Amino acid sequence: MEDWALIRRLAAEGVPKSRIAERLGISRTTVIKAVNSDAPPRYVRTPGPTSFTQFEPHVRALLEQTPDMPATVLAERVGWTGSIRWFSDNVRRLRPEHRPVDPAGRITWTAGDAAQCDLWFPPRKITLEDGTTKLLPVLVITAAHSRFMTARMIPTRKTEDLLLGSWELIQQLGRVPRRLIWDNEPGIGRGPRRAEGVAAFMGTLATKLVLLPPRDPESKGVVERRNGWFETSFMPGRTFSSPADFNTQFTDWLGKANARVVRTIKATPTELIDADRAAMLPLPPIPLHLGWRNKIRPGRDYYVRLDTCDYSVDPQVIGRMVDVAADLERVRVRLEGRVIAEHRRVWARGMTITDPAHVETAARLRKQFQQPRTGVVAGDDLVRDLADYDRAFGLGEGIS
Repeated sequence: MEDWALIRRLAAEGVPKSRIAERLGISRTTVIKAVNSDAPPRYVRTPGPTSFTQFEPHVRALLEQTPDMPATVLAERVGWTGSIRWFSDNVRRLRPEHRPVDPAGRITWTAGDAAQCDLWFPPRKITLEDGTTKLLPVLVITAAHSRFMTARMIPTRKTEDLLLGSWELIQQLGRVPRRLIWDNEPGIGRGPRRAEGVAAFMGTLATKLVLLPPRDPESKGVVERRNGWFETSFMPGRTFSSPADFNTQFTDWLGKANARVVRTIKATPTELIDADRAAMLPLPPIPLHLGWRNKIRPGRDYYVRLDTCDYSVDPQVIGRMVDVAADLERVRVRLEGRVIAEHRRVWARGMTITDPAHVETAARLRKQFQQPRTGVVAGDDLVRDLADYDRAFGLGEGIS
C-alpha cells in the first residue's frame, strides 16, 4: 500500500518509471501497473470448493420452495454434520436470492383524502381507580396530507370505545376524512369482516373504511412513525396519576407538536390542516348513537353491569326493564327515557360502584317490606250488619 502511494506520487512529480523501479527495487512492469490502477492493490483469494459446496444445490432447492425455512431445519434435511455456524452463515448468504422482493411504492396523500388510525400503547402503566396499574391504549388519528395529529387514551380496545374515541377525535378535526385507514384491529374488523356497529358508523359519516392487508406497513407509516415519536419525545420524564391526567398532558403536548415543521412536507401540520379540512366531508347533521348500550332487568341487588363493573340503580325499578348507556366518561341508566342513575365510568376491572342515595332507598323499602300487614278493623266499610243477612234469607220474620 505504501509503495503504491509512493509510486503514484513520484510519477506525478515526473520521475521516469525506470528510475522509480530502480529506486524502489521493483520491476518496471509493477510501476506501470501501479500508475495505471485506480485503487490500491489488494489480495483477492480465488474462491474454491468448501465443505458447504456439495450441499449448496440441495439447500437452494429447499429455499426456493420455503425461503424462510430455519437453518437448523435445512441442515437436518440435507444431512449436514459439520459446524452449524458455518452452515448458517452460508444459508444467510443464499437466502436473499430466494426470498421474494416486496418493493414499497411512494404514496402521495392528497388533501382531505385519508386519515390513518392506530392504537399506541405507551410503555408505562397508568394507575386506575382501585389502585391497580395497567397499560392502556391511546387512539391516534393522523390526517395523512397535513400530518395533523389528534389522540386520546381510551379504556379498552373494544368496538364501543374505539368508535367513541374515533368520533371524539374526528370532531376535533372538525371534518370527516374521506377514508379512514386501519390495520386489521379486531375491534374494527379483519379482512372482509366488520365488527358490529362499524358499518353503521362509517355510513353515518359517509366515509370509507380501508382495512390494510397483512405486511403492508407503508400504507400506514405516517401514524406509526408518530407513535414511535411519542415514545421518544412525549414520554421521557413524565408521570401520570390517572388516565385523565395523561389525556390532559398529551393534548397539551399535541398542540405544540402540531406546530413543529415536518421534514417530509417542509411545513407544520397547523399550516396545512385548513386545506386538509376544506377537502374533507362535513360532519353528519344527525347525532351519532354510539357507546355501550344494553337493556337490563335489575335483580334484587339493584345493580347493572357494564363491561366488567357493576353500577347501582334506584331500587324502586327492581324487576323493570331499564336502558343502560355509557360513553368514555359517564354511565347513565334510564327508565322510559328518565335518568334514574348516573355514575362516573371507572376504567378498573371488576369494581362495584354504589350511589349512597340508592342504599338509603333500599333500606327504606326493605324496612317497609318487613313490617307486618295490618288486619281489618271494626267500622271498616267492608263490615256488614248481620241483620242484613237475616233479611236476605227471610230469617226472623214472624218471630215475636
